Amino acid sequence: MRTLALLAIPFLTTAIPLHQPKTTESAPLPLVIWHGLGDDFQREGLLSVASLAEKTNPGTYVHLIHLSDTASGDRQATFLGNVSEQIDTVCAQLASDRILSTAPAINALGFSQGGQFLRGYIERCNVPPVHNLVTFGSQHNGIAEFQECGWGDWICRGAEALLRAGRWSPFVQGRFVPAQYYRDPTELDEYLANSNYLADVNNERGEKNETYRENLGRLNKFAMYMFEEDQMVHPKESAWFGELDGETGDVIGVRERDIYREDWIGLKNLDEEGRLVFRSVPGKHMQLSEEVFG
Repeated sequence: MRTLALLAIPFLTTAIPLHQPKTTESAPLPLVIWHGLGDDFQREGLLSVASLAEKTNPGTYVHLIHLSDTASGDRQATFLGNVSEQIDTVCAQLASDRILSTAPAINALGFSQGGQFLRGYIERCNVPPVHNLVTFGSQHNGIAEFQECGWGDWICRGAEALLRAGRWSPFVQGRFVPAQYYRDPTELDEYLANSNYLADVNNERGEKNETYRENLGRLNKFAMYMFEEDQMVHPKESAWFGELDGETGDVIGVRERDIYREDWIGLKNLDEEGRLVFRSVPGKHMQLSEEVFG
């Protein structure tokens, strides 16, 4: 994560040029970052991202999204909480920031689950509006399996115990964060009926939210990075909206899925206009080497 943090900003600005709206002061657009599961806004890696962004583009204002004023509380919120309520909190947080709220737009960088949560921000409120969205190893089509907790990670283990009590129950769906983007292809009926977050922001239910498609469709660029050796996200192609076939175990690419073909959230339009970017990088989940950027 540290190597990724140190390299993410220059990679973002060189590989995906951030053509930004003109401003009278020609200042760079602010950058908003949402970290992943088990992380917090005071981690050295994220602080390195902020510092590097400021050095790469002098004058860049960087905001690290946080769901608590303390590192421990912010980390706990990555495991426990109602994602929809968390996104409401972030919508208010960004809209009330003096610099963000007066900028013509912002750029957004999401690590792991922070990527699909930033997408939820765009679809549901998007004030201030996001110009470019870049995600690394995000679970845009959810996870078909839950990752194992570390031996001494008691917050994770406690949350996992809640999950095992009933992943589709309102209690778990309203409190266990990874459960809210859990998507087992063999339990799609249960998922559509009970998912507290992902089924909604992916517009998978019968009644479509046109605002979601319109808001995501306004992005200048949506760049999605998948880790080639990702063993934490199953399937790893979820980073590209890939779906696991419940019968064969094969991965179905997004262009073969209804979410794309019927353009439920605007992916097809973005793709046809060259604004949807698929990239893969070697390494495991959230691990990048300097050779990638050489």
